[in-house]
Amino acid sequence: MKKLSYKFVKFMPNLIENNTLYISIEYCTAIHKCMCGCDNEVVTPLSPTDWKIIFDGKSVSLSPSIGNWGFDCKSHYWIRENRVEWAKKWSDEAIEFNRNQDKQLKSEFFNESYNLMTKMK
Repeated sequence: MKKLSYKFVKFMPNLIENNTLYISIEYCTAIHKCMCGCDNEVVTPLSPTDWKIIFDGKSVSLSPSIGNWGFDCKSHYWIRENRVEWAKKWSDEAIEFNRNQDKQLKSEFFNESYNLMTKMK
């Protein structure tokens, strides 16, 4: 199982090191190089509809899994307690289904947030 380190930063560095997860709480973003070794940079926005980060004072975890469907490698893994845990490959159909489900969840979340804000006015 591959281990990685983490660095809390305000701004992302120009050079993203292998096996390092950079986390900007201020800008709600985490970035790392793809764990398969393809050298692509993986950006994971931190938000109620995207990824969540858990920091326990010693290690970091990201949830949900990271599926790099837009890369040739199509790698799929979890980052849990500074470790990379590989997940099964997804079919093109499963990827499309997940993308559509994500769009639906984002739409519902932002519609509910908008409706709540307009009621408060």
